Amino acid sequence: MKDQTIDYIIKSTWQAIARMYNEEATKYGATMATGYTLLSIDKEKGTPSTSLGPKMGMEATSLTRTLKMLEERELISKKKNPSDGRGVLLYLTEEGKEKRELSKNTVLQFNDTIKKHTTEEQLKNFVEVAEIINQLIADKKIFKDK
Repeated sequence: MKDQTIDYIIKSTWQAIARMYNEEATKYGATMATGYTLLSIDKEKGTPSTSLGPKMGMEATSLTRTLKMLEERELISKKKNPSDGRGVLLYLTEEGKEKRELSKNTVLQFNDTIKKHTTEEQLKNFVEVAEIINQLIADKKIFKDK
């Protein structure tokens, strides 16, 4: 970790992962964001549109563009929420389910490859450190008001 900060390592690694996923998604006329969105929609029950943004950690404007594109490509459909007339449920179309399966297999292949190149202990340590970082951020223990 010489001359590299922890946040630099995380950010550069995530950028490499995002670039890799986008390169793979391009083969199918998609993006990482569209694949992630398809994976976040319940393939049987649908998903309320209002719960998708927080679930994915995505800004509303980016999510709106992604949903519009998915609807135009007929990968999702929108229906009124029967339990809340103001809300909308998002459903995967048959083609959307197929693209979701492609996305799922891509993520699983990534995970399997990482697992083949790391020990169980290395992966466990990685997860533990990530959990600690997330908890410190959630508890606002990184930057304290003076």
